[in-house]
Amino acid sequence: MRKQWPNAYVTASHQILPEIREFERASTTSLNGYLQPVVSSYLGRLEDSLAGGGFRGELLIVQSNGGVMTVETARERPVRTALSGPAAGVIAAAHIAASAGYANVLTCDMGGTSFDVSLVADGQHALSPETSIDFGLVVRSPMIEITTIGAGGGSIARVDRGGLLQIGPDSAGSDPGPACYGLGNDRPTVTDANVVLGRINADRPIGGALDRLDVAAAERAIAAHVGEPLGLSAVAAAEAIVRVANSRMAGAIRLVSIERGHDPKRFIAMPFGGGGALHAGALIREVGLAKALVPRYPGVTSALGCVIADMRHDFVHTLNALLDGLDIAAVDAEMLRTAAAGRALLDRAGASFDGIDTAFEFDMSYVGQTHTVAVPVSITLSAGAGTGLTRDVIAAAFDTRYRAAYGRLLSGVPVRVLNLRTAVIGRRRKLPLELLAPTATGSPSDARQGSRKVYADGAWHEAAVYARLDLPVGAVIPGPAVLEQPDTTIFVDPGMTAEVDRLGNVVLGRAEGGAP
Repeated sequence: MRKQWPNAYVTASHQILPEIREFERASTTSLNGYLQPVVSSYLGRLEDSLAGGGFRGELLIVQSNGGVMTVETARERPVRTALSGPAAGVIAAAHIAASAGYANVLTCDMGGTSFDVSLVADGQHALSPETSIDFGLVVRSPMIEITTIGAGGGSIARVDRGGLLQIGPDSAGSDPGPACYGLGNDRPTVTDANVVLGRINADRPIGGALDRLDVAAAERAIAAHVGEPLGLSAVAAAEAIVRVANSRMAGAIRLVSIERGHDPKRFIAMPFGGGGALHAGALIREVGLAKALVPRYPGVTSALGCVIADMRHDFVHTLNALLDGLDIAAVDAEMLRTAAAGRALLDRAGASFDGIDTAFEFDMSYVGQTHTVAVPVSITLSAGAGTGLTRDVIAAAFDTRYRAAYGRLLSGVPVRVLNLRTAVIGRRRKLPLELLAPTATGSPSDARQGSRKVYADGAWHEAAVYARLDLPVGAVIPGPAVLEQPDTTIFVDPGMTAEVDRLGNVVLGRAEGGAP
């Protein structure tokens, strides 16, 4: 093909997805070919611009599997960048939670358009082998499991034909943005509701692009589109908007936790993005979470994930054989080959690593089943030797994973091995979060900036307002209160308390004797 039509963008499916399943393979390869010219051109301009500005560091691109790759690899396989932005947030959230002493966390990324939820159990995020995007197109590439709903700050509130209040999926975006931006939108959003309720400071918008938020415009939009149809005042309608948004967010959290066998009481929520910390207290109550932990800089959590993500390369090879007839020697050779290929890619990156890990797993099922289970096997690679893999090792690993997933094994049914998956991970040195810890001393009163009226639970409250970044370690703030910083606002609900931990995170929880 290159000889007949010389160009840099030739995509072969056996290189992108050497795995059985024709539609998924064709779809993923087509998307990769579609993205190559655009992504390659962009990355080229980015490299030239950085070089012209004197940048001499490493330029790495985040993948949807939570790892990073070189620019060269990203140009060859841009399909691996699909949904990589939210994945970076999950990586950062897991690192922040682990540093703070929490192994189980539900990440809640609330931006302008969406609310993205992912679950980290025992310090490990879950990977999905594929996802579907618009128009039914399938991307079959390992990616962090993330559930997305249209409940961001810019999500538009409306009353449907049945008289029910709905939030999203339509969004005002950043331009024109919520009605309170004063840029031409007259439809109410979740941000407008938080402004009307006093939870967002109209005189100090985050981001610095606007001098002031237009509270009156937000009230008019809410009254016209929600209040009048439902017979509510603007303030009552604003609280209804926030409650519906909270309910939708809680539903997304239940989807990735309770419906998958996880008890939310064992998890903390980590809200980040520009709007997540405004809703953390409500999510604690609605879902029954233990606590919520707001990172030091919630608005740039995904960017932090880009900095600390490991370099990772994934490989897949179709076997499609019964376990009893599996050619163990051939599988052993393929494991060694993909492990070596992954290490070669790491070496080509020229990056420094604290260590390199290689993980193997099989896609397996009983004969007659459509869906497979991911079966990791514990293998120790040593120079000049094989993997030590045996049929018994694979069988035992399958029994363990299948029983954990379904509660029982099937007797007398042959087992099929569909795919071998290899992940080679270069562990990059993590940013020590102690560098972000507060340096302020004194008492919380030194960070207090006054108070203002905030509407919550059907009534107005006098809420103390604090400069969040000026709070010292150990500070305890009872709700209702508002903690403000340049990239987000934290609302401490009545009956909740906020405590600053040793790393500067704000830990939200129920006050003793508060409502359950």
